[in-house]
Amino acid sequence: MPANRSKREPVSLFQPRSYFEVLPLNEIFPSPAQATEIEIGCGSGSFLVDYAEQNPDTNFLGIERLLGRIRKLDRKIQRRALCNVRVLRVEAGYAVQYLLPPKSIHAYHIYFPDPWPKKKHWKNRLVAPGLIPILMASLKPKGMVYLRTDNQGYFEQMLETFESAKQFRPINAPDSLTTIETDFEKTFHEQGIPTLRAQYQLSSS
Repeated sequence: MPANRSKREPVSLFQPRSYFEVLPLNEIFPSPAQATEIEIGCGSGSFLVDYAEQNPDTNFLGIERLLGRIRKLDRKIQRRALCNVRVLRVEAGYAVQYLLPPKSIHAYHIYFPDPWPKKKHWKNRLVAPGLIPILMASLKPKGMVYLRTDNQGYFEQMLETFESAKQFRPINAPDSLTTIETDFEKTFHEQGIPTLRAQYQLSSS
């Protein structure tokens, strides 16, 4: 679990009273919003700050374990004076399964999660059948899940995972979303590595 807050920790880092209770989303952000979206593994946050700046009426929570990346993200948030972005320092799978209120999240952004390329490590992949009921518990009806990866094998697993879940249907991502790149994505594109994308929407019931 994260250590206690110190003077060096980022301003945007939200420190819950407990990591064993559901997060009070109304306390994380200074202002209420029409929607709350989450980026899992937000890294140093190029995507998060760009998308949040374009969508000031939406609150964004980034989940990231590494404090160094969070500090970089925090500097970007402060430079742009963004009030609709906060960061939670915790393991992503734990946060999604145990810390988010039921039916509270409008969209998840899961971009370039660790592909664990060796077959013996596939059990560690985040996007797998066991993730479906966890996402469904916290997503609002008609909530979205946006996926990106550079790994063909992992992408095929992502597609199989969601297409096997009758509660989700494939959708097209809005242009305003697809034009914004993550830090990893920019590096991959410079190397000529394409982005593999998929988007799904939860049913209304």
